[in-house]
Amino acid sequence: MSIKIWPISERPREKLLQHGAESLSDAELIAVLLGKGVKGKSAVSVAHELLKELGCLRGVVTATKESYAKVSGVGPCKYAQFQAGFEIFKRNLEIKLKRQDVFNNVDDTKRYLQAKLRDCEREKFALLMLDSQHQLIAFRTMFNGTINSAAVYPRELIKQVMIDNAAAIILVHNHPSGVAEPSHADIRLTTEIKNAMASIDVPVLDHFVVGDKETISFAQRGLLT
Repeated sequence: MSIKIWPISERPREKLLQHGAESLSDAELIAVLLGKGVKGKSAVSVAHELLKELGCLRGVVTATKESYAKVSGVGPCKYAQFQAGFEIFKRNLEIKLKRQDVFNNVDDTKRYLQAKLRDCEREKFALLMLDSQHQLIAFRTMFNGTINSAAVYPRELIKQVMIDNAAAIILVHNHPSGVAEPSHADIRLTTEIKNAMASIDVPVLDHFVVGDKETISFAQRGLLT
């Protein structure tokens, strides 16, 4: 049944305009982004198919272009729309960190890092470059690894810190396994980088490990020795 003949109060777009986006179900939110359905299927029906194929709302947002193609009526254009929406979300989180003290707003920082790295299939090691007020200058992905490791070279980190003229840094990497618990290797690497950064008087304020369900802060754990 076409959404056009639904009662106005049940149409996703009208429902959003009247009651806000938070009043919509996952399928209704997806339907609004889809805009319209395909022959014989409403946008809500297509949305339900996407959720069934990709598992959940997070799966819909992070799925590959090839996964979208498995659902009839959802092609590269719709995939691009969802990717653009997710990127807007991430950039909005980044804007907040450029206006506040990153080190003193751990929860906001964790949300930003989860959006950036939680769904990466391979390990990435990055730096948050901070100014003298500990506000974000830039997020720099420095090294890309295999499924379970990344080779990190402190010399290359120092080069980028000097290029960005950062006054302080925060280290971050993800664990594709989904388990955020820091390893002994993570702790050793943090110490090596801290010692390297001391040579140019740039403090390492924290090291975050991003997993599937949580992001762990070395500073909160007392691991920045």
